[in-house]
Amino acid sequence: MTDQQSKIKRAKYIALAGYLGLIALIPAWHLWLAPPMDGLSKWFVLALWGIPLLIPFKGLITGKPYTYAWANFIAMLYFLHSLTLVYASESERFLAIIEFILVSLWFGAGTYYARWQGQYLGIGIKKRKNTNSPNSPN
Repeated sequence: MTDQQSKIKRAKYIALAGYLGLIALIPAWHLWLAPPMDGLSKWFVLALWGIPLLIPFKGLITGKPYTYAWANFIAMLYFLHSLTLVYASESERFLAIIEFILVSLWFGAGTYYARWQGQYLGIGIKKRKNTNSPNSPN
């Protein structure tokens, strides 16, 4: 295995650790560790925060670089959620810090994985060298 392949593999495993950690944290958080206040269904809150995590599951597990790239939009929901709760909720601050660490692993390593694996596979944005197009400057 080359150095580049081991770097790609390491990024994938770090991203998956953060992602799967969130999948484990969210149900534990909303069902047992800090259930929602009275009047809110814990199952509704679990669905609200759990379902978006399941959307990219297959692509992340199979290692598709494109899924790692667009799944960062979903990761941003959890990033913002964690930062908001770190600031606003003293009772859930510790859980929010854990969420922040996990989503940072997912986002950071997933970004590098998508880029490096895409380059390794030869997919990505390529520059055009067409100078005969009418929009190209002369």
